[in-house]
This record gives sequence, structure tokens and C-alpha cells, in this order.
Amino acid sequence: FEEPTIPNHDLMKYVSSHTTLPLAAGERIYTRWQYRPYFENGSIQVIQPDLGNCGGLTEGKKICDMGHIYDTTAQIHVCGGPIMTAASLQLEAAIPNFAIHELHRYALLEGNRRTCKYDYMPVNGKYQIPDLPGIGQELTDECIAESPKVTVK
Repeated sequence: FEEPTIPNHDLMKYVSSHTTLPLAAGERIYTRWQYRPYFENGSIQVIQPDLGNCGGLTEGKKICDMGHIYDTTAQIHVCGGPIMTAASLQLEAAIPNFAIHELHRYALLEGNRRTCKYDYMPVNGKYQIPDLPGIGQELTDECIAESPKVTVK
């Protein structure tokens, strides 16, 4: 049951105690300190940190590691384009409590797919983890050419 309440650990605990379904939440919980009361009261079974909101790969990894201590699984919230997909795949490959990769409709939009050189999509229900430098993604020359340029002096 995904995001049944606003980000509020007391409300989430109430819902959790009145259903047998596992609860998934976290795309609007931003730091490991904000996740802590959910871990402590056991109200979330599937955490969903968003790397664009939670502080990036490092904070996302810390959240997932903390969740592992509390026996939660992790599904990174991937509501973005190919850069977010590549970064999320890297993190998911590095955590022991990975559950499933989210394929959001934004990843399917042609405009988003053309921004980067590599189009990571599932094949037979599985993703390949990028094995290129960095997160395994680069902007296309076309995307760079169309982007606004700002010079800071």
C-alpha cells in the first residue's frame, strides 16, 4: 500500500496497525533523521527514498543502510529521466535490502529518453546495471547544445 498518508509517522503507524498489507512510503521523507521515527515504530516496510529529494546517492545509501537495520526493503523512488534511472540502478546494486526498481512513466517520455546517451530499460523484466564510469550515464551532444549556457565571472 503506497503512500497511504501524508508524511507523518503517527498516521502511518495507525494505518499500519489496521492492515496486513506492507506499507511503502518515503518519496517525501528527505533525510535519515526524518526516516528514523518510521523505522522505530515499524510503520513502513518498503522505504522509497528519492535521490533527487533526499540528498543524493550518499544520503540515499545511508537511508537504505539504516532501513536494513530495521528489516525494511528499499525501492528507490525513480520519478525522473535517464540520469535518475542510472543513479538509482547504481544504488540498488549496492544495497542488501533492494526490493524492486520503479519504472515511472516519465522514463518512457521521448523527450526524456533523448537527453542521454544510454537508455536503460528493462529487458525481460530485468535491468542491466550500468558499468560505465561514474553513474554510467552522459548527456547527449544535442541536449548540451540545446541547454542554456551561463557564464559566472
